[in-house]
Amino acid sequence: MTNDTVRRALRPRRDDGKKRGIGTFVRDVLVIFLAALLISFLIKTFLIRSFYIPSGSMEQTLQINDRIIVNELVPDLVDVKRGDVVVFTDPGGWLDGTAPISTTTGNPVSDGISWFLTQVGLGAQDSNDHLIKRVIGLPGDTVECCNDFGQMSVNGVPLAEPYVNLPPGETRVSADDFSVTVPAGSLWVMGDNRYNSKDSRYNGATPSKGFVPMSDVVGRAFVISWPTARWTWLGDYPDVFRGTEREGE
Repeated sequence: MTNDTVRRALRPRRDDGKKRGIGTFVRDVLVIFLAALLISFLIKTFLIRSFYIPSGSMEQTLQINDRIIVNELVPDLVDVKRGDVVVFTDPGGWLDGTAPISTTTGNPVSDGISWFLTQVGLGAQDSNDHLIKRVIGLPGDTVECCNDFGQMSVNGVPLAEPYVNLPPGETRVSADDFSVTVPAGSLWVMGDNRYNSKDSRYNGATPSKGFVPMSDVVGRAFVISWPTARWTWLGDYPDVFRGTEREGE
């Protein structure tokens, strides 16, 4: 047997090389897909998450069907502040009697994609299980309404709230008077659309007595991501709450 014959016998067949190339490509694609899935899952679990707005309780700040991005480092690693717009799970009874808005289209392909995106934090199919409001009172705060000018106060400081949406001719920022002290580990939250918001004021008969346990807070909404025409950062209005700090804060 000549040396050429031996080399030809040892040389891999062209078909074998092609099969190995396809196999390597499929393996690499699978590894990339699984890595992207893991990274997206970790992002949803620990960093950011997407939600859509199902109601008008936060108008005009947020419109129905707006998409928002939520910073999930709040409140575990970053403190909640007065004025923050937060997403939280139902503390119990807040959503009773509220008809859920359908997040499916009936198309199995698009619904499947939407479900998958929700699992990795980029979709918003689970928004019906959550609420979004603005933080007015932190633990220990006294929140009262309304003074002679129709304003709400926190720790005795009247608030001038530019984000509040009131009916034409109305000057009171709440249709009902109230005075509460926020218990430890909880928040007092209200919608910006004050006359169309089932918020802390109207959930006193629920297990949380209208307060939102800090443990139920998913995170702070910091940007409107969709539609693109409404892309904007969501502020916490520090000037509105300046002077409301309690001693020791």
